[in-house]
Amino acid sequence: MLPRTEAKQKPPRKLEVKVVQIGNSRGIRLPKALLEKYALRDVVVLEESQGGLLLRSTNDTRLSWEETYKEMAKAAENWADFEEVVADGLDKVSW
Repeated sequence: MLPRTEAKQKPPRKLEVKVVQIGNSRGIRLPKALLEKYALRDVVVLEESQGGLLLRSTNDTRLSWEETYKEMAKAAENWADFEEVVADGLDKVSW
């Protein structure tokens, strides 16, 4: 049996765009290909975090990191046995 090879992940694509004057405001123009690829229409969600800004479609149903944290806190899961589960030795099993 041949060893399983992990698929190489491409590094995130970086695109430099200019900030332009739009009326009394400033904005950026997004290439048509990106608008189509990410289904960006008339309205987008702009999420601000310590790492920077994230633009996503309003159709994107994934939770933001902040929303994910809040949902996890609401669930009030019992993690009392976490250390016991981590020490079960499964990390040493050859899969």
